[in-house]
Amino acid sequence: MNEKYEKIIHLPHHVSKVREQMAKADRAAQFAPYSALSGYDDAVEETARLTDRRIELDEYEKERINSALSSISSSAHDRKAIITYFRPDKYKSGGAYITVKGEVAHIDAVKKEISLTGGYDISINEILEVTFTED
Repeated sequence: MNEKYEKIIHLPHHVSKVREQMAKADRAAQFAPYSALSGYDDAVEETARLTDRRIELDEYEKERINSALSSISSSAHDRKAIITYFRPDKYKSGGAYITVKGEVAHIDAVKKEISLTGGYDISINEILEVTFTED
């Protein structure tokens, strides 16, 4: 044992006669990690979150998607579509590619959107791939 503390190591724990003893929960809280910057951990986590870059389609690929969309009429409720599209991230550059499947509810040529049952409204400009099935 270290001789430096030999004289005090066996002395009884000091208890104040003037002040009330602090509760154990309060004593533990004073040694909890200190976060000087509120939200810092969230900011670090957000920075570490990965996003995908948007793929720019060439004219051939855009024409292929337009042909697939024009091959069905907006009244073709019995056609199921499988669409992979880019959804931009709200908080940082990039986004994510999402694949959804549903029945075609409506194609809006003015808004350039395709609506699927289930509440999916997808911008035609963000579509990477579209296929239609009869099942």
